Amino acid sequence: MPNERVSKLRTLVQELGGDAILITNEINRRYLTGFTGSSGVVLISAEQAVLLTDFRYREQAPRQAKGFEIVEHGPGIYGDVAALLSKWGVKRLLIEEQDMSYATFLSVQEKLDPIELVLSQGAVEKLRVVKDEQEIAVVQEAADLADRAFEHILGFIKPGVTEASVSLELEFFMRKEGASGVSFETIVASGERSSLPHGKASDKLIERGDFVTLDFGASYKGYVSDITRTVVVGRPTDRHREIYDIVLESQLNALKHLRPGMTGHEGDALTRDIITRYGYGEYFGHSTGHGIGMEVHEAPRLARNSDTILTPGMIITVEPGIYLPGFGGVRIEDDVVVTDDGIKILTRSPKELIVLD
Repeated sequence: MPNERVSKLRTLVQELGGDAILITNEINRRYLTGFTGSSGVVLISAEQAVLLTDFRYREQAPRQAKGFEIVEHGPGIYGDVAALLSKWGVKRLLIEEQDMSYATFLSVQEKLDPIELVLSQGAVEKLRVVKDEQEIAVVQEAADLADRAFEHILGFIKPGVTEASVSLELEFFMRKEGASGVSFETIVASGERSSLPHGKASDKLIERGDFVTLDFGASYKGYVSDITRTVVVGRPTDRHREIYDIVLESQLNALKHLRPGMTGHEGDALTRDIITRYGYGEYFGHSTGHGIGMEVHEAPRLARNSDTILTPGMIITVEPGIYLPGFGGVRIEDDVVVTDDGIKILTRSPKELIVLD
């Protein structure tokens, strides 16, 4: 069966004026080949597709990288790369410039001379922006896993429990359910600390009257989910409800109106304009959302400076928030996939204000 990702990449390589491309980024390597090992590079030309890796993966690589020639490289991998490129007659080679330090670039340039190195301009990442049906299905599984974790953690959060223990319980549950790990370092921020958008779990004890913001996700089969919910422990005040209701209104507005053809800027405005109208615009300092897939932060972005056009198959987060220093904050986040006529919401955890006694 032809590898459609490789076929699309070959087209991009040709458009960029290259004869071949060198893949050094391990996520891009897995995306193209399915190989999950920790070492190796990929070479793709108009006719050839090669995975170079070492002795440790002699058995694993052929099983995973279907359709690729497997080359077991020697002590100096770029000597073998140079030999292949010379054999193929490659004169211009695209490289993943964002994956190389300047020192590495100089070393590779020296070893591959006289081949001209050309910037790939994120060619593989451009392919990864739009997910195929299989990818969307895996992200849905990761989202389902995160939803189950949220339902589970509601019975664990109570006064006297530390933020760190909540974070550990979330990770333990998701791993038991099949996750390979967490998508990122889990955020559990309670009370005044919930005004920190990236308030990583601390030893603070959760108290009555606290907002508790939970931002977490599951890493599953090479893809991730990313969900945020904010709950309150004990009786909420009018201020708790006011802030929560504004964030919820803004998030629901975006979920209702996001559609293909819209720019990232327009998507961001769907949440930001509502929060600003209520007078809290200065307390919403981050963008409305970002792409997810094999990484937790990918293109596109729902942001004030984004002119990216939303396209069916893109998976993005929608996560407005309000953060009040000295009081606390609220963020509500879902993962959605852009469809032909709108979006499909992948995370399904309840969003009405949950009060934990």
